[in-house]
Amino acid sequence: MQFNIGEALVGDGNEIAHIDLMIGSKNGPVGAAFANALSNQSEGHTNLLAVLEPNVAVKPSTVMITKVTIKGMKQAVQMFGPAQAAVAKAVADAVSEGIIPKDQAEELVCVCGVFIHPHAEDDEKIYNYNYEATKQSLAAAMNGKPTVDEMLAKKDSAAHPFKGF
Repeated sequence: MQFNIGEALVGDGNEIAHIDLMIGSKNGPVGAAFANALSNQSEGHTNLLAVLEPNVAVKPSTVMITKVTIKGMKQAVQMFGPAQAAVAKAVADAVSEGIIPKDQAEELVCVCGVFIHPHAEDDEKIYNYNYEATKQSLAAAMNGKPTVDEMLAKKDSAAHPFKGF
């Protein structure tokens, strides 16, 4: 696999989870993005590996990137706590359930964009919503969803929740 993309929005309120991810070969463009994400850190955009617990990183290796600037320790702890745990568990479950073939887990890497709202409060919702959004994103990526035909069928009736009008 060279490069697959997945996306999902789950939940509501300030704890809403929006995951954008890429999954692909270590020696392809996702591998390059993975390496760049880990080696190019900046203030407010601290990227981190998804780990089930310290010293147990998931396979495929997954780097979490922030989709908004992290401002303050509360938001940082939410990223390094419930969001990190959720993404890691979703990746592990995706391998366990065959969404990601186990025999490809060492050859693939994942770059996972994670949204943490600055006013999020409920860590359990952050975990639950990010877990489900990551799992849905991985399934979409691995199954080529939505297809072009599915996208075209929705283009005139789509109801974007943040369109503003």
